[in-house]
Amino acid sequence: MTSQLCIGTIVGIFFFIVGSNLQGLSAAYGSLVTMLVSAYLGYGVFKAEKVAQTDPKKSLGILYFGAAQRFVLVAGLFIVGLAILELEPLATAAGFGFSQLGYVINLRQQSRVN
Repeated sequence: MTSQLCIGTIVGIFFFIVGSNLQGLSAAYGSLVTMLVSAYLGYGVFKAEKVAQTDPKKSLGILYFGAAQRFVLVAGLFIVGLAILELEPLATAAGFGFSQLGYVINLRQQSRVN
């Protein structure tokens, strides 16, 4: 999560400097969406691991259902951000995308440790 936070902060500051306050906030919002979804993914994997000890099929169902929930969560949060809060689309997507890159970096670091 630290890579996501660092990258999200850098993207937000970039949009504050190059663009406007609204663009900076939009980038921060996109980054926040990524971090929330990543935390929810971690919770789902933790829950599935516990269930897998007794029922592997149910564990797989938890993972698939969690993926669908995360998709709906991202879509809903983007609707809130873009339609209701009227955030800047490019900055929001950039914050989201670059923070996702931070998630991949975190995964690579964890795989090297394990």
